[in-house]
Amino acid sequence: MYPNDKDKLPADGETLSNYIKRLRQQLHFSQQELANRAGIHIQSLGKLERGTRQRLNQKTKTALGNVFDIPIEYLEAVSQGKTIDSLESKKFCPDCWIAGTPPDVTWTLHRARYCLICSAILRKNCLSCGEPITSFKHKFCPNCGTPYKPQKSS
Repeated sequence: MYPNDKDKLPADGETLSNYIKRLRQQLHFSQQELANRAGIHIQSLGKLERGTRQRLNQKTKTALGNVFDIPIEYLEAVSQGKTIDSLESKKFCPDCWIAGTPPDVTWTLHRARYCLICSAILRKNCLSCGEPITSFKHKFCPNCGTPYKPQKSS
């Protein structure tokens, strides 16, 4: 739906309310539709967009991150008034992840390095070309076409 993933980055000095509203409008969602998809209360979303609420709990960050297809670090940074210095790549467990589905919530935590389910090292780059993973909507690297999750040989 986005013409470019750079449209998802928070602008310098952008408030949390403006950021959420901008992303919602780019997706052509009403407040009700976004609230339903994220599983949050419409009044909570309204408070966020009006700027009367600046703090997000983990559940709300994760839900909005999944709907907007952004790392939760973007929401954390903009709610704290910080800038995104570098694009943080998404991570997944090569053993547990089901291709084409959103990553497990524990893998998206900023400090996560290992899968809490199987202890495998989380992967954040394509094995073939090394490009960072930018979206879990695709099962293949958009740069080289290699599947993110290698097929197990039988």
